[in-house]
Amino acid sequence: MTFKNKYFPGLTAAAYLLSVLILFMSIQQTYAQAVKTSVKHPAWTRNKMIYEVNIRQYTKSGTFKDLEKELPKLKDMGVGIVWLMPVNPIGEKNRKGTLGSYYAVSDYMAVNPEFGTMKDFKSLVNRTHKLGMKIIIDWVANHTSWDNVLTKSHPEFFKKDSLGNFVAPVKDWTDVIQLDYQNKELWKYMIGALKFWITETGIDGFRCDVAAMVPTPFWNEARKELDKVKPVFMLAEAEKQDLHEKAFDMTYGWDLHSLMNNIASGKRNASEINSYLSRQDRLYPADGYRMYFTTNHDENSWNGTEFERMKQGVEAFSVLTFTLQNSMPLLYSGQEAGLNRRLSFFERDPIDWKDSEYRKFYTTLINLKLQNKALANGSEGGQMTLVSSKADKAVYAFTRAKGKNKVFVVLNLSGEKKEARLSAQSMKGNYTELFTNEKTNFKSMETFKLNPWEYKVFVSNK
Repeated sequence: MTFKNKYFPGLTAAAYLLSVLILFMSIQQTYAQAVKTSVKHPAWTRNKMIYEVNIRQYTKSGTFKDLEKELPKLKDMGVGIVWLMPVNPIGEKNRKGTLGSYYAVSDYMAVNPEFGTMKDFKSLVNRTHKLGMKIIIDWVANHTSWDNVLTKSHPEFFKKDSLGNFVAPVKDWTDVIQLDYQNKELWKYMIGALKFWITETGIDGFRCDVAAMVPTPFWNEARKELDKVKPVFMLAEAEKQDLHEKAFDMTYGWDLHSLMNNIASGKRNASEINSYLSRQDRLYPADGYRMYFTTNHDENSWNGTEFERMKQGVEAFSVLTFTLQNSMPLLYSGQEAGLNRRLSFFERDPIDWKDSEYRKFYTTLINLKLQNKALANGSEGGQMTLVSSKADKAVYAFTRAKGKNKVFVVLNLSGEKKEARLSAQSMKGNYTELFTNEKTNFKSMETFKLNPWEYKVFVSNK
């Protein structure tokens, strides 16, 4: 019998199906090849979380000196990696607002005088290291301000229109102009500038702005050269698998962030987290770090505070970001103070550092990650096992286990009371609940009655 089809006329049905199977296997093999990585994570990254500092808004003065005074508070919380938003001078031509965007860099080799001097910055780095923390800076490799020093010394480094004028990378980004990475001399300059900050100031790596807009081969070359100076930590503001192959330790988990927002608004449900994780397993390296978060500088300023987007679910979703496989969780400036307003992006708008229950909440989560090997980053973390129930659309539960270390997480990701009969061999054991210190024992099947957005984190007593 002949299987009629317009693409492969004359093929038998069996031959056609076989060809489809071979094509499918080929695609799967391509994915398998795509997720391999040669990146060697610095050893100190394995149990750390990352904290983003909005320098302009962090203190009343918005300076390096006053930020340095606040570092012990981050140390006390257990913060491991401090990420500073761009420290470079900001362009004046076509500037947005009074102070401009951090991401309109006018000189890659200098610090923003509003923040202080290079000496002040080096003091900040040294103090961070003395407190046992690491520090990375934001790097804007895709574009510069209209009056960046390179526009005069190396105008050939920039893309131009048919009339020879500089062009913005995105229509709305009117305060910046696009660099041209077809020019290999730009590669040399940019890698030299990255090296400068490592050798001259002692920083430990970079968070790379819109990394997917810069050619991946450039990042591969940059990482190779930087690692010759010292082992660095590289974070890409992108969700692109090939960035993990040779260049970056970690990429953004934007898709999970969007899913959490949609679960909070009732547009999606908790069971879809499994589909997300399955897709990550298929596309990303087992040892690739993913950065998960409830907010960051972009989300806070442009899309709303975590309380606007996630409402009463903020704490439950925060627990999720701290406990999921491959996750290095992020905290943004002010979350520990319960920051519940959008910070101005182009003006001074200091954070109100009021006492808040959130400091204790995040300190508890950070220290769990520091101490429990099941929550280590990348492939060194414990295996994640789903604990299912008939309430999966609202209740998300799982265990993470490695050796004697085990964590059992139960989350009601809905605004309604839920009763869930959870069943899994992995949940058996003796535990202490993280936030209440209540000791309990679970069999392989237990019923949980959960209030709206309630969360439980049980830590094995082994």
